[in-house]
Amino acid sequence: MIQLALLAVGGVLGVAAFRPKTFRVERKVAVNASPEKIFPMINDFKRWAEWSPFENIDPTMTKTFSGAESGKGAKYAWEGKGKAGAGSMEIVETTEPNQILINLSFTKPFACTNLAEFTIEPDGESTVVTWAMSGSSPYIARVIGIFCPMDKMVGGDFEKGLSTLKSVAEA
Repeated sequence: MIQLALLAVGGVLGVAAFRPKTFRVERKVAVNASPEKIFPMINDFKRWAEWSPFENIDPTMTKTFSGAESGKGAKYAWEGKGKAGAGSMEIVETTEPNQILINLSFTKPFACTNLAEFTIEPDGESTVVTWAMSGSSPYIARVIGIFCPMDKMVGGDFEKGLSTLKSVAEA
């Protein structure tokens, strides 16, 4: 029985060693609104309360805004005692009205830094909004990813946020 358990653990560790060292999670939605209407809702962290699924994830969460009002240099930090953890975001690049790049740093429950990217592209009568997050996947994350992939951890939240963004932008 012990040998079987050791074999299973060794198998998981071996599989993790060959998993990708980076990840990318991406979701899209078509919105019946112009890029010019959607862009400010993402480019201003204070407006994220209108659509982001992460804004109400933890009732104890405190938020701090600093830097620029919106766009490049805008900063947003949060800290919560529950699911929200702690971290910060900074808009590092914008191309109005089509792209926003955000440096996303978590400090709790674990430290990591990722890149969040929003692209806003006209598509006929609608606009396609893509929300993506990418970053490195250290060995322990690759082990955890066997049982709970990053796509499963945040993909549903991205879908929920984009659905709400669509509803708000189309209202």
